[in-house]
Amino acid sequence: MKKIQMVDLKGQYENIKERVDSSIMNVIETTAFVNGPEVHEFQKELEHYLDVKHVIPCANGTDALQIAMMGLGLKPGDEVITADFTFAATVEVIALLQLTPVLVDVDPINFNIDVEAIKKAITPKTKAIVPVHLFGLAANMDEIMAIAKEHNLYVIEDNAQGIGANYTSKDGSKKKTGTIGHVASTSFFPSKNLGCYGDGGAIFTNDDDLAHIIRGIVNHGMYVRYHHDVVGVNSRLDSIQAAVLRVKLPHLDEYNAARRNAARKYSKAFAEVENIITPTGFCANGNTICDVCDCHVFHQYTLKIVNSDRDALVNHLNEKGIPCGVYYPIPLHLQKAYKDERYKEEDFVVTNQLIKEVISLPMHTELDDEQIKYITDTIINFVTK
Repeated sequence: MKKIQMVDLKGQYENIKERVDSSIMNVIETTAFVNGPEVHEFQKELEHYLDVKHVIPCANGTDALQIAMMGLGLKPGDEVITADFTFAATVEVIALLQLTPVLVDVDPINFNIDVEAIKKAITPKTKAIVPVHLFGLAANMDEIMAIAKEHNLYVIEDNAQGIGANYTSKDGSKKKTGTIGHVASTSFFPSKNLGCYGDGGAIFTNDDDLAHIIRGIVNHGMYVRYHHDVVGVNSRLDSIQAAVLRVKLPHLDEYNAARRNAARKYSKAFAEVENIITPTGFCANGNTICDVCDCHVFHQYTLKIVNSDRDALVNHLNEKGIPCGVYYPIPLHLQKAYKDERYKEEDFVVTNQLIKEVISLPMHTELDDEQIKYITDTIINFVTK
């Protein structure tokens, strides 16, 4: 059996090596390193894939989220609601812009932001909601957009883990995550479902005016060279990363299908084990994930371990040569940088329980049946002994 990787970037690269190497060399030979043709072509190709009017590439996913908020003109003190159970970048940019982060609990089934918690958190100062499509599963966008419309709020989708996922609305229509809210951000960090070979990110929107503002922000506030019309930043996707992404984008659906297939095999193996709760949840149309539904792209395959020692399991897996991850061991409301007397522990019951139970298994496009069997057998033997 080949060595198990949490993310097998080398194996994936070997399958597209010739095209990747050729594309990178083309950039080097043309020396169009910044804002070159590869960037513009990737932008157009991603717009077509997502069926969104505007993709604005930038330097990384955190910048993408910050720039999206800057483009909306949010002001210091404006409140922005987001999930407590996610990576820190989501709340980090809110704080950097001197906005007021409002953390709320998540749903116990799908781990995404709890719509009832959103409703309770809204005040006259609330200006935006940031749903995170956590681990690759689409958040409940029907409900979130309805709440936003009722209260005249912006919706900024954090799509760093969800690119390629389809959200099926109650009316049966489908849209890609990242194209439903007013604006969205994504990351092309190497381990993402669509990852480059360094840092990279992008902002999506169907709003022409907002797209124009954001295009200026990513380039020092310039639309014409040396004319700074808005306060901007320096955040550009370099051409080498765009070249890699252009090679990988046509494979994205194939990559996501491979992840779903691996997830099905994991879930089938664990189906009868009481101590293991596999990823479950429902789309707006009622389909169960990892069945016929395509709302989950399994950036992570995350279990809940109940009535067993999760941390001991982590150590056991490491001893057996099986990498794993605990995302996220400390909720944002308890992080030193984001602690606030407004937060009460009784408002984060689900998050506080998840941090004790969740464990993410190897998940990538190169997982094979032998590896999956070894992983699942090892876990089952541990939790049932």
